[in-house]
Amino acid sequence: MTTSVIYLDNNATTQCAPEVVDAMCPFFAGNFGNASSPHFLGREAARAVAVARERIADSVGCDASDVLFTSGATESNNLVIFSAAQMSTGRRKIVTSAIEHKSVLGPCEALETKGFDVVRLPVQKDGQLDLGTVQRAVDSETVLVSIQGANNEIGVLQPVKAVADIAHAAGAAFHCDAAQLLGKIPVSIDNLGADFVSFSSHKAYGPKGLGFLVIHNHVRDVVVSPLMFGGGQENGFRPGTLNVPGIVGTGVACHLLTERIETEMLEIDRLRGQLEDGIRTIASDARIVGSESPRLPGTLSVMFPGVPAELLIARTPTVCMSMGSACTSGTVSPSHVLLALGMTRDDARCVIRLSLGRYNTDDDVQGALRAISATLRDISTGEMPVRE
Repeated sequence: MTTSVIYLDNNATTQCAPEVVDAMCPFFAGNFGNASSPHFLGREAARAVAVARERIADSVGCDASDVLFTSGATESNNLVIFSAAQMSTGRRKIVTSAIEHKSVLGPCEALETKGFDVVRLPVQKDGQLDLGTVQRAVDSETVLVSIQGANNEIGVLQPVKAVADIAHAAGAAFHCDAAQLLGKIPVSIDNLGADFVSFSSHKAYGPKGLGFLVIHNHVRDVVVSPLMFGGGQENGFRPGTLNVPGIVGTGVACHLLTERIETEMLEIDRLRGQLEDGIRTIASDARIVGSESPRLPGTLSVMFPGVPAELLIARTPTVCMSMGSACTSGTVSPSHVLLALGMTRDDARCVIRLSLGRYNTDDDVQGALRAISATLRDISTGEMPVRE
């Protein structure tokens, strides 16, 4: 008999909430209209989009008119970074960090080939930025500062508001990739202090393939320019037929967060504490990465010395976990995030990420600890049974 799988990879993606699925279903069939069409079904779809936009705005504390729908944080990040470059008005410097998601680092690398000066700030060994380093890097040549709210691999939170203040004092725009914040901690656009904030629905119990970019109204007509052309949707910033089911689902997912996030955050943090204590018990030499800094409640990044993460994961098929970011887990090269913390390449290859979410339980934690403990014991004794 196959043992049920324990899902501990919520930073990669979350289970779609049942309420979200129920809300989306009618818009695949009966209410299938194009939100840009003038007839009844089109108007019904447009109304559903408007309600969702209001719910999303309410959940993050912004105006509905500030919400721009995209396919996810990757598209949003690209839109902001390339827009800033196009509207740079002589400024040619972009400041980011060495541990950003590849959807920020990739566009920055592309702009370097166009003559932009990209500064990748180092982080301290605990994963946080040093504000003095930020202050020295941001100057009158800086057009954009882009810093993530929380790291997807180690869960460390960044001092986003303080960085935003530094950027604005120098006349630069500030962007925050907040994909890992939504659904894990309360989010307030004002508290982030950002001009642009990127989100993905599937990180917060919503559907995959749908995200949104919050563009503060004071920069909308100054900095943003579209990456694509051919339609007037989303005020011309993002043409294409709206994904009405995805938007409706995201609206419901965000509405649920406004009701549950405070309670869920405490419960998930409690479970993470149990998991972390258990890891230390079954492997006294385990190292918890980023534990010296404020972290997302459900993220636990662990290094088991001498145990390759790829091997541990392969030999523990009943537990869904990852080697750092899901976006880079298909490669054998060590994580750029872990290397930026000063880890050796060999140590970085021994790091797994466990991330808890809304639907995890005490039984999940205890089951995962038993499975990981058994695998570590097998590896240490040279026995390699594959468990199913």
